[in-house]
Amino acid sequence: MSTTKEEAIRLISRLPEEVTWEDIMYRLYVKSKIEEGIKGAEEGRTVAHDEVKELFAPE
Repeated sequence: MSTTKEEAIRLISRLPEEVTWEDIMYRLYVKSKIEEGIKGAEEGRTVAHDEVKELFAPE
């Protein structure tokens, strides 16, 4: 298993040379949120599709 630092370095190294700080921060943020979501799903912290539809249905 890779460390967070190793994962960040790997992600940044795949970006183009002309990348901006904002691009780097965005990619790291998205990666973090995806990992957080996967961990939550593995821990059973999910919401059924029908429940989500009900929560976001127009009134």
